[in-house]
Amino acid sequence: MIDVRDVVVEYGRRAAAVRAVDGVSLSVAPGESLALIGPSGCGKSSLLFAMAGLVRPAGGTISVNGETLTRPRREIALILQNAGLLPWKTVWQNANLSLLLGKEYPRVTARAVLDELGLGEVRNRYPSELSEGMKRRVGVARALSTSPNVMLMDEPLASLDTLTKERIQDLFLRLWKRHAFALVLVTHDIEEAAFLGQRVGVLSDRPAKIKEVVENPAMGELNYRDTAAFAETAQRLRAALER
Repeated sequence: MIDVRDVVVEYGRRAAAVRAVDGVSLSVAPGESLALIGPSGCGKSSLLFAMAGLVRPAGGTISVNGETLTRPRREIALILQNAGLLPWKTVWQNANLSLLLGKEYPRVTARAVLDELGLGEVRNRYPSELSEGMKRRVGVARALSTSPNVMLMDEPLASLDTLTKERIQDLFLRLWKRHAFALVLVTHDIEEAAFLGQRVGVLSDRPAKIKEVVENPAMGELNYRDTAAFAETAQRLRAALER
């Protein structure tokens, strides 16, 4: 369980401080999927980085399973927009980075994860030899190799073409179901939020506040994009963003 209570995130000090997140409260249960959507630059990523333990809130608290979050924790994985791959390491080495660094994670081997993501045949290639879609999947493989209980995603599919984006969204859905981690996705894409979020928190312009939480109980199937429920959820999100 992730519990966020009245969290404030600021950059700078005292009179010069700029507020990015203003009193956000939310919770994510084990195995639940939450999408956060809002305008570009509204503070979505700042909130996610605080949930990852990378940014310390200026106010409020964040707890994981009842324990206050003060630093990054091994059960929380973060996937960034650019995948963050090391260009001098192979796909295998990037995916297996946590183990190569000597961290005591459960021994989920990179080989099993790469095979699961359809990357086994390119494990000896370098990032420069991969398509953008493959790079994003390697980033996912690296996160999965730590066997996380919580998966945080910061606009992981930005700049991808529509078909590639939808294929990887389908992959995220399958992984979420199979591994049963809590998923928090930050995105500015209405359809992505509707496809991957059981609940969708709609954020205001900066500093970010929760404007509305849209329930999306029908999500969870690969053909959900073709349903009336999906179209209705997307329309509700669009209306909430415009208010």
